Amino acid sequence: MLNVEYTNIDGLLLIKPEIHKDHRGSYTEIYDSEKYRDVLPHVSFVQDDYSYSKQNVLRGIHGDSQTAKLISIVYGDVFDVVIDNRPDSKTYLQYQTFNLSRENAYQLFIPEGCGNGMLALSSEVVFHYKQTSHYEPGIQFTIKWDDPRFNISWPISNPILSERDLKGDY
Repeated sequence: MLNVEYTNIDGLLLIKPEIHKDHRGSYTEIYDSEKYRDVLPHVSFVQDDYSYSKQNVLRGIHGDSQTAKLISIVYGDVFDVVIDNRPDSKTYLQYQTFNLSRENAYQLFIPEGCGNGMLALSSEVVFHYKQTSHYEPGIQFTIKWDDPRFNISWPISNPILSERDLKGDY
């Protein structure tokens, strides 16, 4: 059974899958098209990806106008930020933060036009995402992680960044 919570950003969903625990560990189903069809009836995923990050790596804040994502953490703990970058949205330029981990198994459904960034809090993180469109170079936006318009309270002040994330292009 899926527990779905609406967030402060229009179309952004926090999904809490059921976790089955016993003396051996735990089992969590992270996607079943029939169950998710009830939650996301008009969504069709076409590509799955994952990234591996070391502690203090900050990836993002990235997005584009055509790709929705379902993200989850396979291993580790992250501080995740989602920013609404849709000019016609009632929640335009609002953001929300989440603590996601293998332990809580929380997922985020991030609608098209929203940017996502994650900071690896644990020594290692495996970040999984399903996408509704295939990767297309050159169409993504990057909002700088420390953009003063948002004043995001990241848990660290000196993250490890790529050149793209250091500069931003928004």
